[in-house]
Amino acid sequence: MTTTPILHASNLVKRFGDAEAVKGISFDITQGESFGFLGPNGAGKTSTMRMISARSQPTSGTLSVLGMDPRSHGPAIRARLGVVPQEDTLELDLTVRLNLEMYGRYFDLPRAVVRERASELLEFAQLSERADDKVDMLSGGMRRRLTIARALISRPEILILDEPTTGLDPQARHLLWERLYRLKRDGVTLIITTHYMDEAEQLCDRLVVMDKGSFVAEGAPRDLITRHSSREVVELRFGVDDHSHWRDQLRPLADRVEVLPDRILLYVNDGDDTLHQLHERGIVPTSALVRRSSLEDVFLRLTGRTLID
Repeated sequence: MTTTPILHASNLVKRFGDAEAVKGISFDITQGESFGFLGPNGAGKTSTMRMISARSQPTSGTLSVLGMDPRSHGPAIRARLGVVPQEDTLELDLTVRLNLEMYGRYFDLPRAVVRERASELLEFAQLSERADDKVDMLSGGMRRRLTIARALISRPEILILDEPTTGLDPQARHLLWERLYRLKRDGVTLIITTHYMDEAEQLCDRLVVMDKGSFVAEGAPRDLITRHSSREVVELRFGVDDHSHWRDQLRPLADRVEVLPDRILLYVNDGDDTLHQLHERGIVPTSALVRRSSLEDVFLRLTGRTLID
C-alpha cells in the first residue's frame, strides 16, 4: 500500500433539482486501501459511488480518480474500474461461464484471455462446479459472488461495491467477506458502501460515517468506536412500550443512556458490574445483554438515530 491518493474528492456536491443528495464531502483513498461509506439508506452513499465510478457527474467540487477528472475522462476511468451494483444485473438465461466471458468481451479482451480469466474467476468465486449451469439456478449468495467475479474480469485497479451483501444470509455474507479479504490482500483498492456495521468493521481499513449527504465522522473502525463510545453497552428491556421513564433511574449507572423504542442502552466501561449494580438497586429488566460497542453506537451518538430506522 502506498500513501499516494488513488482517488481525491474535495467539497463534492450532487444535486437533483432542489434536493442536495451529497453536501460538500472531501476525502482521499490510497492505493490498496479498503475504504468504506457507512450509513443508512438515503444517506448519499449511492450518489457518491455513481460520481466516483464516472457514471454521474458532480454538481460542483473537485474529483480525481486514477489521476483523471471523470467529467472529461469518464470512459478511461470506467475501463480501469470494477463496479458491483446493489442489484445483480446478470443474464439469467445464460450459463455462469458465459456471463463472465460475454462481459469480458466488452473490454475488447482477446477470447483466449477471457476464457482463461473466466476459469480463474470461477475458482475464485467457488463456482467452478456450476460453470455450465444457468444463472437462474443459482442461490442469492452464488449470484452475488458471480457479480463480483464479473466485475474483476478486466483486472480493475479499483473495485467499487455498493451494499455487497444486502439480502444474503449470514453464511453467504461471511463467504463473500472472505473473497473480498483475499482481493484486499492482493492489493486491489476496495470502496464499499454498507449499512451493516459488522461488515464495515470486518472489511474497512478506514471509513466515513455518512448521514443526510454529509460526513459526521471519519477514521479506522476501532478508533471511531474508542473515540465516540464506551467499551461496553448494556441493552435492557422492561416489557413496556415506552422505556423513557427508566432514563432517570438508570442515568447514574452509565456514562450515557440512549432510549430506543424497544430497549434502553447503557454505555459503560464494565457491563457485568453494571448488571450487579442493577440487581443491588432492585431493578429487574425483562432481558439484559452485555456487548462491546459497535459502529452502530457511534452512529447513534453522532446522529441521534440508528443505522436502520
